[in-house]
Amino acid sequence: MWEKDININEVREIRTRTNVYFGCGAINKIQDIAHKFKTKGLDKVIVMSGKNAYKATGAWDIVEKALKLNNIEYINYDKVTPNPTTTAVNEAAKLAIDFGAKAVIAIGGGSPTDAGKSVAILLKYPDKTANDIYEFNFSPQEAAPIVAINLTHGTGTETNRFAVVTIPEKDYKPAIAYDCIYPTYAIDDPALMVKLSPKQTRYVSIDAVNHVVEACTSTVASPYTVTLAREVIELVAKYLPKAIENPEDLEARYFLAYAALLGGVCFDNGLLHYTHALEHPLSAVKHELSHGLGLAILLPAVVKNIYPVKSETLKYILEPIAGKIDSAEAAENGVYEWLKSVGVPSKLRDEGFSETDIPKLVNLAFTTPSLDGLLSIAPTKATKEAVEEIYRNSL
Repeated sequence: MWEKDININEVREIRTRTNVYFGCGAINKIQDIAHKFKTKGLDKVIVMSGKNAYKATGAWDIVEKALKLNNIEYINYDKVTPNPTTTAVNEAAKLAIDFGAKAVIAIGGGSPTDAGKSVAILLKYPDKTANDIYEFNFSPQEAAPIVAINLTHGTGTETNRFAVVTIPEKDYKPAIAYDCIYPTYAIDDPALMVKLSPKQTRYVSIDAVNHVVEACTSTVASPYTVTLAREVIELVAKYLPKAIENPEDLEARYFLAYAALLGGVCFDNGLLHYTHALEHPLSAVKHELSHGLGLAILLPAVVKNIYPVKSETLKYILEPIAGKIDSAEAAENGVYEWLKSVGVPSKLRDEGFSETDIPKLVNLAFTTPSLDGLLSIAPTKATKEAVEEIYRNSL
C-alpha cells in the first residue's frame, strides 16, 4: 500500500485554511511559530488545556521552552473538561483579557481547542460573553490568532472553522462556524497521541468516521467530500485495530491522525447532519458521556435512516468497514458489527438513557441553537418523528 512510501518522521506542512505541521516530531515546530508570533508583537498568550494531558504527553515542556526562548509571556488555563462549558470559557476569557493575551495556544483534543477558539473571539470582543457567542447574540468577524496543538486523532477541529461549547444551565450544546476561528497554525504530532486511553483511541477515530459519513451525505455534499470520506474510512478500518493492539504503534497513530485531519476538512466542506445534531443533546444532558461514544451509538440508526436516498454513496464509502451492503438493514448491521469489532458495542441504555428520555432529547435536537441548521441539510426530511425513531433505534 502507498502508506509504506511515507516516512512518518518527516514533518510536512499541509496547507488548508490552517497551516498544519504534520508528522512525528511536529511539536518542535512550536519554536518557529513562537518566533513568528514574537516578530508580530504577539508577546502574550493564554494556553488552554485540560489538567493532565498537555503535560503527560510531553507537549508542555517543548511549548514552554519555546515561549521562554522567544520572551513570550504566558498564562495557563488548565481547567478545560470534556464537553467544555460557557462557564469555563467565560472564566478563561476574563483571565486572558486581564493578562493582556494577544493569542491563544490550545493543547489537547477537541475540547481545549474549541474552548480556545471561543476565548480567541472574546479577546476581540471583551464586552461579550461565551453565552453571547453560543446563543447567537452576535456574529464575530475576528478573533485572536490561534495555535491548535492536537493530542487526539478524531475531532478535526485543528483544521476547520467549527467549535462546540455547552450552555449547562439550558442543556444546550450548540455549534458555531466562523471563518475567523480557523487556527493560524496547527500541530498534528502522532508521537503525542500514544498515551490516549484505549477507550479514547476508539472514540476519537469513530468521531472521524462520523464526520465523513455525514459530510458526504448532506444536501451540500460534493464529489470532494465523497472522495475524502472513502479515504478516511479505509484508513480507520486499517489502522484503528493496530492502535488498539499496540498503543505505541506510531505508524498507526500517524495514519489515524491523517484520517482525522481529512475528516475535519471533509466536514468543513460538506457540514454535518443527523448524528452530530442528535449527539449534542446526549452529552449536554450527560456531561460525562464521551462525544465519540455518543456518535458511535447513533451511527447505525442514522445510516439506516439515510440509506434509501444515499445508497450508492454509502455502499462506496462504508465498504471498508461494512463490506458489501444492499439494504438499509444490511448497512445498519454492517456498521454495528464493525463498531463491536473495535470494542464499542454500546447502546443508549448502556449509558443510562431510557424511553422516558426520548421526548426531552427530541426537543433539545430542535430547540438547541444551531442544531436546526444541521438537521436542515440532512438527506431525509428531519421531522420529529424521524429523530425520535433514530433515538429509539439506538436504545
